[in-house]
Amino acid sequence: MIHGLDHIVLAVPSLDAAAAGYRLLLGRHADAASFQLANVRLDLRNLDEPAAEGLSALAFAVADVEKARRLLQQRALSVTQSDTGDTSSVLQIASAATHGAAISIVARSHEAVARSPLLAGTDEAGAVASLDHVVIRSPNPERAVALYAGRLGLSLRLDRTEPEWGVRLLFFRCGDLIIEVAHDLKGGIGDGPDRLWGLSWRVPDIAMAHARLRAARVDVSDLRVGRRPHTRVFTARSHTAGAPTLMIGPDPQSRTLAEVSGSA
Repeated sequence: MIHGLDHIVLAVPSLDAAAAGYRLLLGRHADAASFQLANVRLDLRNLDEPAAEGLSALAFAVADVEKARRLLQQRALSVTQSDTGDTSSVLQIASAATHGAAISIVARSHEAVARSPLLAGTDEAGAVASLDHVVIRSPNPERAVALYAGRLGLSLRLDRTEPEWGVRLLFFRCGDLIIEVAHDLKGGIGDGPDRLWGLSWRVPDIAMAHARLRAARVDVSDLRVGRRPHTRVFTARSHTAGAPTLMIGPDPQSRTLAEVSGSA
């Protein structure tokens, strides 16, 4: 049913300020308050309550909305259908069924889309190319498995408990990105709402992206080895509109060593 993530929504107190921040962060121009990446569109929307700033909604892509509506109803997911004003429609899943996360279903073909153009002077290798994963924080991981794998049909690729990190991680494949559900082990199992939380963006050249953002006076951490093999990462601490943000890219040295080892 679901073949990708169509778009994500960030609620922001100022569209102009958030768009300016994300132009620097992504290295790309916006179309009004939207940025198109290789595998997702980022939409910025105004909010009235400052406490709600940050990642606020996910919209999954399907080929046929009507078939998706019937299947979701068969799986006990209550939906409302709204006309977008063109030939498509949106299915909004009831928040009670998604445990508080704003999730919708929209029609989108598998065809590739053109990415937002680069800022002047920005190299493609140092700009954000696509979304790597979305992080959702949940007090009940088994409930999350039932929703994202059982009812929405995403493939559960990893279920990993790491006491040293204090977290249980669930990775669900969605197209070429991951929906990551993180559960705080110290908090125990609870019935509270899930929370859309953070974003991880892919860049072709992590060192170039890091240097570009530092030169633009974006507050970023030092480069470090990623938890995923053969990657390096850094955290962006400003220009994120309230969404915890990680940049991830291949580690050229690690990859070279792995290739040499594999050919030995």
